Amino acid sequence: MKISKPLLIGGVVGLLLAVAFYFVSNQLRPPELHGIVMQSPNPAPNFTLMGADGQEVDLRDFRGKFVMLYFGYTFCPDVCPSTLNDVRKAVEQLGDEAEDLQVVMVSVDPNRDTPEMVDAYVKKFNPTFVGLTGSTEQVLAAATPLGIFYEAHIDEGDNYPVDHTASIIGIDADGYVRYIFPYGITSEEMASDLAYLLR
Repeated sequence: MKISKPLLIGGVVGLLLAVAFYFVSNQLRPPELHGIVMQSPNPAPNFTLMGADGQEVDLRDFRGKFVMLYFGYTFCPDVCPSTLNDVRKAVEQLGDEAEDLQVVMVSVDPNRDTPEMVDAYVKKFNPTFVGLTGSTEQVLAAATPLGIFYEAHIDEGDNYPVDHTASIIGIDADGYVRYIFPYGITSEEMASDLAYLLR
């Protein structure tokens, strides 16, 4: 049976359109994410803490950037340094894309950590990272609305540990909580997720 030229052309065009749709739909499909996507109806509660220069810093001061907000402490023996090291590697993998990112660590150990100590600590990992802390009341006011738990075991002596939530909160450029990076996520997974979130 002879196939007419218009029918043949139509078939080829249809096939090309199907192939193009397949590739475009795969490009638009979000990648497999390794954390938890959040859809907060309201902006993250603002808080005020102290920076290394003695100036008050509000969470909303970072609007316009995607904020990775981590609560830890400088005397932490393992979890905090390993987490910040993974964040450092992820930021390096992002390259120029990291310009739209701000990493902030809030100390949950205000009895020992001064703002200067926290900021110097995080800058050992990356000079763009920001460290903040404040009074016991200020830190509690910052952590509690975001669901961050911490407890200092002061009865164990000067070198006491502080149990704390080890996940990282991702806050978008408009101030909404959009993502949770769970503890244990690798730097490669973190970089992959951030590349998608920063689009």
